[in-house]
Amino acid sequence: MKHRISALFLGTALALAAGGGAMAQDKTVKVGVLTDNSGLYSDLGGAGSTLAAQMAMEDSGLAAKGWKIDIVSADHQNKPDIATTIARQWIDVEKVDIFMDVLNSGVALAVNNLVKEKNAVMINTGAATSDLTNAQCSPNTIHWVYDTYMLANSTGQALVKAGGDTWYFLTADYAFGHALERDTTAVVVKSGGKVIGGVKHPLNSSDFSSFLLQAQASKAKIIGMANAGGDTTNTIKQASEFGIVAGGQKLAGLLLFITDVHSLGLKVAQGLNFTETFYWDLNDGTRAFSKRFSERMKNKAMPSMVQAGVYSGLVHYFKTLDAMGGNPHDGVKVVAKMKEAPTDDPLFGKGTIRADGRKIHPAYLFEVKKPSESKGPWDYYKLIGTTPGDQAFRPLSESACPLVKK
Repeated sequence: MKHRISALFLGTALALAAGGGAMAQDKTVKVGVLTDNSGLYSDLGGAGSTLAAQMAMEDSGLAAKGWKIDIVSADHQNKPDIATTIARQWIDVEKVDIFMDVLNSGVALAVNNLVKEKNAVMINTGAATSDLTNAQCSPNTIHWVYDTYMLANSTGQALVKAGGDTWYFLTADYAFGHALERDTTAVVVKSGGKVIGGVKHPLNSSDFSSFLLQAQASKAKIIGMANAGGDTTNTIKQASEFGIVAGGQKLAGLLLFITDVHSLGLKVAQGLNFTETFYWDLNDGTRAFSKRFSERMKNKAMPSMVQAGVYSGLVHYFKTLDAMGGNPHDGVKVVAKMKEAPTDDPLFGKGTIRADGRKIHPAYLFEVKKPSESKGPWDYYKLIGTTPGDQAFRPLSESACPLVKK
């Protein structure tokens, strides 16, 4: 009887050892691109984000090292409840390890909680709310491209210094708009300016006439657009029809993408100032990637900073998995390893990931060119100024993230 029990224990130990060895060599990973495939943000994320993920996978070289990488994509329709339903299905049934893009701050904050609960990974390149690295930070989430604090700090401060000391806000009525107005207001006031009013509009609005008339009547020097995507382009187009800029007020594109400028055209968009962290024509690295991206998009688009962020974030993620040698399914462990290593890729250059999950890299203040200044398709921006990464984002000392040691 003793021999039988000993044999049983030995067999169990061998089985556990074999299982542990198999786990150590687990080289299967699933990437989920959760984005807006059909709504007002589809041009700046959508199919382009999925393509960027595909390109990062191909460029990683992991397939040749025995890794099996699958990519899935879904449309969250800019609704947090739909997004969390998809995310739960992906994690529980389809075994998705990492969420990419996650456009829309309301969606991102909801998915952020689920990713933490399920110990997956989220590299957020699409949502702007700075709460993701502040009060609602998570050991499972990295905020990669931009946030509302950075946008406010760069664009807001520059405009006040240039004389735009009175502001009126047109704000998208959900988490992103609220955060952007909040963070920009703080910068405007700190820089010596004053906010004299504002109005909130529903997400994905088509008629901004009443909102613009209120902004025009305010006599504010700056009309801050705390919205994005189709809402921003509609605001700018209709403001042009009302002659607001011609009347002496200036529109502040607090979040503007190259896809927005392309949609507007230079005649309407010229002179707009805004901040981005990526532009296709910044250097040889950005140009080479963007050429490849554009060719695969059948020359219909250059990458937005959201799409560039998907590629950049996954490049670092895949490098981390390669260094770990396998077992990508412990989200907290993977993110901790990602924070330990410096980041370096041809799109965002060298950078770091802080304890609060904030990816650090420079921010660029751009101005849209006049039609006469553009030398060809997608030649839309001129660089006005650069803010180093350690100055662009919220100081770590001011973070309310519990992951930051005080």
